[in-house]
Amino acid sequence: MTAAPDHWSSGHGALRALRVILCLAIVLALGGAPAQAVEGRFEVRSATLDIVDGVYFLDARVQYRLSADALSALEAGVALTIELQLEVERRRRFLPNQTVAVLNQRYQLQYHALSNRYVLRNLNSGEQESFATLFAALNQLGRVVDLPVIDAALLDPDSRYQFRLRAVLDTREFPGPLRLLAFWADGWRIESDWYRWRLDD
Repeated sequence: MTAAPDHWSSGHGALRALRVILCLAIVLALGGAPAQAVEGRFEVRSATLDIVDGVYFLDARVQYRLSADALSALEAGVALTIELQLEVERRRRFLPNQTVAVLNQRYQLQYHALSNRYVLRNLNSGEQESFATLFAALNQLGRVVDLPVIDAALLDPDSRYQFRLRAVLDTREFPGPLRLLAFWADGWRIESDWYRWRLDD
């Protein structure tokens, strides 16, 4: 069997991406459908740090609920990128807190229609898992266990520190037209509030 030329496969992929974007544009343009009233919501429920062998590890629980727009895109084959953002701040009495470290943990969620499975990929490590339901995939995404954050030696023992954590739907890597649509549509702006706690709490 002769392999398809590279230009055919790349053109086929571009055509498929265009079809996805056009379908989503129609969905967004229909505006008043009841499903569009479904709002997305991310919420950090808890977060704690444990120190093991001189390294702080994060355990957290995050609740993810996708908006109707995001869910429609996912079901149409668009990969959703979700970013868990953690910042370490030095607390200061008379000045704003100073950010001393930032950790961005990125995940990609994608639906595969042929297998009817949801694939969750850790973009930092490359590890991935497959789930039969969206609920199971989001539930696993919301369980953060033993995530290494920072070496204790990098923190001044005489200073006080605060940590803050939030989850964000990142639309920056969408194809151009869809990224523009996402910029204007409220259903795409999904991020949790910052969850804050002190190292000495």
